[in-house]
Amino acid sequence: MFALFALVAIASLGFVVLLVALTMLKFTFKLVLLPFKLLLLPLILIFVVIKIALIFAVLAVVAAIVIPILILLAICAAPFVLLAH
Repeated sequence: MFALFALVAIASLGFVVLLVALTMLKFTFKLVLLPFKLLLLPLILIFVVIKIALIFAVLAVVAAIVIPILILLAICAAPFVLLAH
């Protein structure tokens, strides 16, 4: 019975040590990679700004194509709407 308890205690202690080691390793990687992350932030900002500008440009082109078509449809439909009343 004591041997089983000792085995569980040692296994639990080993698991705790492994968990602490993995946590320290994770923190170390975060600390080491932080300068690279800070160096890449301006590039990420540039990519995001370019992406937003491209989306805005595509929406402007779509609006420039759709609005005249809607105006022509309204001009063609106006007599029918007036006569239907």
